[in-house]
Amino acid sequence: MLRMLRRAATLAAICVVMAGLAFPQTLCTFMGKVIGTDGKPMPGAVIKIERKDIRGNWKTKTSKKGEWLYSGMPFPGTFKVSCELDDKVVDAMDNVKSALGEPVTIDFDLFKGAQRAKELAKAADTGTLTKEQEREMTSEQKAALEKNLKERQASMAKNKALQDAFNTGMTAMNAKDFPAAVEGLNKAAELAPKEFAVWANLATAHEGLAKTKTGPEADAELAKAGESYAKALEIKPEDAGVHNNYGLLMVKLKKLDEAKSEIVKAATLDPAGAGKYYFNLGAIMVNTGQNDAALDAFQKAVAADPNYANAWYYIGNVLSGKMTMDKDGKPVTPPGMVEALEKYLALQPTGQFAEASKALLSVVSTTIQTNYVNPDAKKATTKKKK
Repeated sequence: MLRMLRRAATLAAICVVMAGLAFPQTLCTFMGKVIGTDGKPMPGAVIKIERKDIRGNWKTKTSKKGEWLYSGMPFPGTFKVSCELDDKVVDAMDNVKSALGEPVTIDFDLFKGAQRAKELAKAADTGTLTKEQEREMTSEQKAALEKNLKERQASMAKNKALQDAFNTGMTAMNAKDFPAAVEGLNKAAELAPKEFAVWANLATAHEGLAKTKTGPEADAELAKAGESYAKALEIKPEDAGVHNNYGLLMVKLKKLDEAKSEIVKAATLDPAGAGKYYFNLGAIMVNTGQNDAALDAFQKAVAADPNYANAWYYIGNVLSGKMTMDKDGKPVTPPGMVEALEKYLALQPTGQFAEASKALLSVVSTTIQTNYVNPDAKKATTKKKK
């Protein structure tokens, strides 16, 4: 009996010792390789391992040969393994199971992935995504593809509406139907507020509409044209042509400082066209009776382009208004007038202003009769003598 009690006590002690032992957890290894988009091994790629069934995160990097390995992964377990470049996930494998024995291999081939992504995008564009392609996609890829498809469809619809509105506006403007042109281009501006061509043409449409109105209504349209030019230049500040047109509009609004500033910008941006820009400025100033400012603009035109014939004529023409007469009735020309007219004739001897230039030059060489004689009075004197 005593022997049996001792044996029972010994067995109990063994059981107590065994119950206190902690058996080590079974571990496994993950490994793989990363191929870059160029088809070559990718060194330095970040591999992140995230346990999904319980909390746990691990990280490693690929070697110079694009290989990676991480040992000590718990078994059993479910994981998500991601490949990151520049802190962005470029590929991932979900629901990876740890296993006993051989390492679990997880390769990331970004070259094949990129090719597959192109194929999937093309298939989605054409609406021919196959069941097999759908199965290859992760839930994140499917969500992203669906989002991109919706955005693309919305963009296409918007672009069609934009194109229709723009074409309607331009067709109306070519037909000089400026109210319809403004309406169509305003719709285009709502759809594409950052589209340079829309604002530039809308400004032209408002200027055209202003010509059909008078008083405050015309001024309002010119002001809207100015706003449109300003928005066009916010988008494309380097466009010399729009600076030129904006400057000419400022002349119409009698804002000469702003006008000169815009013309100078146009000439600076496009030196080859500076003569034309200054000539346009001078022509509008002549039409608005601002002859001194016009003369300055024409002189800048020929300074930029010495062969700008029409600018030479207008220099002579404007200066002709400053002629005086001496005591003998002979015209006294201001400096530069004769030279400008002769320069025009040298450049354009049969040009549109050739006869006008010759007429002004002939006046210079003629003595003008300043004493008025009444021919009727002369006839009356003759009759009395008889």
